[in-house]
Amino acid sequence: MKKENPIFFLPEKNKVYFISKIGLVLFWLISIVAVGCANVRDSADTFSSANSDSGLIKKIMEKYPELFSDILRNQQEYKVQIIYTQINRDKNNTLSFKQFLYCLDPANYFYPASLVKLPCSALALEKLNELNIKGLTKYTCMKTDSAWECQKSITIDSTAENRVPSVAHYIKKMLLVSDNDAYSRIYEFLGQEYISKKLSEKEYPAVRIVHRFDPACLGDANSYTNPVSFYDAKDKLIYRQPMQHNVTKPDNPLGTVKIGTGYIDNKGNLVTQPKDMTYYNYMCLQDINNILKTIIFPNAVPEKQRFNLSKEDYDFLLRYMSMYPCESDYPHYVSKEYKDSYKKYFIYGTCNSKITGDSLRIFNVVGQSFGYLSDCAYICDLKNKVEFILSAVIYVNKDGIVNDGKYEYENTGFPFLTNLGQVMYNYEKNRVKKYLPDLSEFQIHYK
Repeated sequence: MKKENPIFFLPEKNKVYFISKIGLVLFWLISIVAVGCANVRDSADTFSSANSDSGLIKKIMEKYPELFSDILRNQQEYKVQIIYTQINRDKNNTLSFKQFLYCLDPANYFYPASLVKLPCSALALEKLNELNIKGLTKYTCMKTDSAWECQKSITIDSTAENRVPSVAHYIKKMLLVSDNDAYSRIYEFLGQEYISKKLSEKEYPAVRIVHRFDPACLGDANSYTNPVSFYDAKDKLIYRQPMQHNVTKPDNPLGTVKIGTGYIDNKGNLVTQPKDMTYYNYMCLQDINNILKTIIFPNAVPEKQRFNLSKEDYDFLLRYMSMYPCESDYPHYVSKEYKDSYKKYFIYGTCNSKITGDSLRIFNVVGQSFGYLSDCAYICDLKNKVEFILSAVIYVNKDGIVNDGKYEYENTGFPFLTNLGQVMYNYEKNRVKKYLPDLSEFQIHYK
């Protein structure tokens, strides 16, 4: 199979059946209410959506036992969760959604890792809009000061065309290559309390984004976020935000959370007990799936769930969610390290080939840490009129030791997500639709 070809054909295979546990479904229904995890809501408006646990995803995977039999047999080990959203349009191109689930369980903790970069990107743009200060935009020079332990002072960005750090450039790096330092600067601009308040208002009360991606900043140090100042082109101060401190210790909606059988601590020592993740970031798959859907289709979402963004803001996010690293001039990414498939786990995975043609684009955010591998994507093929949303997570840590760097990403994780993306694409490509979508709004010129 040539990886540069965005159209995939997989052979039909004999089905391999297994009996799912009814208790798993019941447990999910109970736990989703308990944690307050945002769910898709039925309504009569354009956001009309329905959940289905008809077993469709399982049936599709069963058609390809050579790809998924190990995953299907070992759900307890791999902790797979999948959300597949069909998108249908009427004669006026108005949207409706139908959601299909596989083992979705918000009480089954997974570490979201870089998935949190998407809501933080949107919130950073929203915060600038709400400040509504003349001359303050996402492109304005943003200098980060230090005022507490582990905080860093950042006054230049060598990857920017003019070496000027800005909200726009940090978001660009986060969405293009999942840059962790960029995320930390945006987290510091937002602060714990603002993130929690805003996401709760948008009906994501269970989301917890409570730390930087900086091993030097642990525990309560993350409740203190740096002073941040914005300057115009003449280095005149436009706005200064003092250091923020969230005095409320964020709880975890799941209570005490521990993973693995042991872990490597900050000194490199093996600790023979599960790693405590209680005060790490938390976001269930349904919430990140809905946040992505809100950013892709803001007009199809109830107003209270939308981000306060301009059309230009939305276009900015879509551009860098879907762009390949090679299409960026600033920063310039070396193709040997940042392949076209970088951060495109669904469909392309870790392919080494250059992706040619721009008919198919993936607007996504991914996560990879502690053995958890996740992707949340809107997949769009303009030529073949294919569109759908797919979100999935898998846990690949056979030895049970967390933070030892020994995970089965390459052998199990990436192949699973790549294969899942391909079979779901083929299913959608062959699915009969009454009206084909007009996808012209997703035709982006990257160069």
